[in-house]
Amino acid sequence: VQLQASGGGLVQAGGSLRLSCAASGRTAISYFMGWFRQAPGKEREFVTAMDWTGKITYYADSVKGRFTISRDNAKNMVYLQMDSLKPEDTAVYYCVAHSIIIPTDTPRGINYWGKGTLVTVSS
Repeated sequence: VQLQASGGGLVQAGGSLRLSCAASGRTAISYFMGWFRQAPGKEREFVTAMDWTGKITYYADSVKGRFTISRDNAKNMVYLQMDSLKPEDTAVYYCVAHSIIIPTDTPRGINYWGKGTLVTVSS
């Protein structure tokens, strides 16, 4: 599975951005998909994930109510809608795919990673 994230950029606090992730590979549709992020000087952390049906979604407490994950299996796309952005959301965001449920406590063992896209939120 290959992953390509896009949509990062500079936004003011309170603004919105939508990240996109294009997945390729014939089994991509069946994977859990999600997003991690890594802020400067910090460890990589879980943001959100979704199963292939879209029925199971879960979020980090820090983004719950502000971020929304979605996917379009027909297009092999995953999206991250980010609203009410805060300066502390500034990070490189990574799209991931995993054959089983994506863990929230560690990025270790995740099957596939895309190259990150930088999100900068100014105060």
